[in-house]
Amino acid sequence: MTYTECYRRARDTLRRAGVESPAFDAMCLFEKAFGLDRAGLAVHGPQEAPPAGAQALEAWAARRAAHEPLQYLLGEWEFYGRRFAVGEGVLIPRPETELLVDAAKEALGGRLPPGGCLLDLCAGTGAVGISLAALFPQARVLCLERYPGALRYLRENLRRAGLANASAVEGDAFAPPQDLPPLCALVSNPPYVRRGELPRLQEEVRREPATALDGGEDGLAFYRAIASLWMPRLLPGGVLAVETGEDQAAQVAALFAAHGLCGAQVREDAAGLPRVVCGRMPEEPPGTGKNS
Repeated sequence: MTYTECYRRARDTLRRAGVESPAFDAMCLFEKAFGLDRAGLAVHGPQEAPPAGAQALEAWAARRAAHEPLQYLLGEWEFYGRRFAVGEGVLIPRPETELLVDAAKEALGGRLPPGGCLLDLCAGTGAVGISLAALFPQARVLCLERYPGALRYLRENLRRAGLANASAVEGDAFAPPQDLPPLCALVSNPPYVRRGELPRLQEEVRREPATALDGGEDGLAFYRAIASLWMPRLLPGGVLAVETGEDQAAQVAALFAAHGLCGAQVREDAAGLPRVVCGRMPEEPPGTGKNS
């Protein structure tokens, strides 16, 4: 079987299965199987393909046709210019979450002091925290994750990144570790899907861990925990930035404002959907100002 025949067979398998982007997915799997990109396929297409690669591509195409996430099959996915290890047990980094990194970067600007601590809460792969650690090498970045499956990928991605200022912390968003330092910034892409909506999600999304998706009955459980348990750990002037569901941003902004966040702003993603809430704690705790 030639390279061209291998690619076309994989593409047609995905097309018949109703995969959303059969040509793109087949090309990604083809490159994993043979180490050839689209240009390589054009050059070498008529040549005989190695049987082992052809068998691997056929097996991966069958799994993708059964709606296993493409990212899990590839074993890695790009986020903010860096490739992150992904697989069963961890949430797949998504392009819209890059807005969370951008919002935190802009809010922090040059205000993050050397050694200041930034926490990535519900870190998963660590994509957000590692991206910020690269942007702010003077900061100490902690990536907090509870679940063993996700922690395995978080630690692997920290190893790959090789950033001396970023590290993993095993911990629960609903029971903050007591030995964490005061925070200059907290960023989070927490679970925010309403529990009743989980069975209606796209089949590929349902293959991702429910623990990374389930935000409670109204989808806001983690935001309430952030407001009550984590915002008090932010230093005066500290930055808070979170991703939200497209219909949750206004509620989350109001919740955080009620707990003292100043200037809460809602940022829209590339599709024009409200996606990120970002603000800052007061420069002085209530009751400590000159006129108090």
